[in-house]
Amino acid sequence: MAVYAIKTEVGDSAARAFAFAAHKTMYGGKRIAAGDTVYLFASENAGGAGLFARGTVVAAEAVAPRPGVARQTPRVSVRIRRTATARRPLGRAELKPHAQWDDGRPQTELNFKFYRQATDKIVGLSDAAAAFLDAHF
Repeated sequence: MAVYAIKTEVGDSAARAFAFAAHKTMYGGKRIAAGDTVYLFASENAGGAGLFARGTVVAAEAVAPRPGVARQTPRVSVRIRRTATARRPLGRAELKPHAQWDDGRPQTELNFKFYRQATDKIVGLSDAAAAFLDAHF
């Protein structure tokens, strides 16, 4: 199974399950599938505080491109079941100092994928980034 992260507006960060419709994907996020692990970040742009949960994808479905639009970012609808709650904070403030894009650190990977272009999205993660995130649970 692969590992992903999603940064989005979250209405209830204490919920046991989440559904995100037609969510933008980048950095391999379009390959997310049922059974995959996903780390959930509540978007600071919408008042969230960053990493808050880890879960398992229950269902994932690609959204068909809109006809007549030449360039479109792939979108996916996903349902996620929470499996753990973050015990340590991790958000923009903690990741911002890691901006040496070619240093190979997992913190830099997360900063690049989530905050270089601050839109909400689903992204694929490296094994090193997943191990780094696991330390927050």
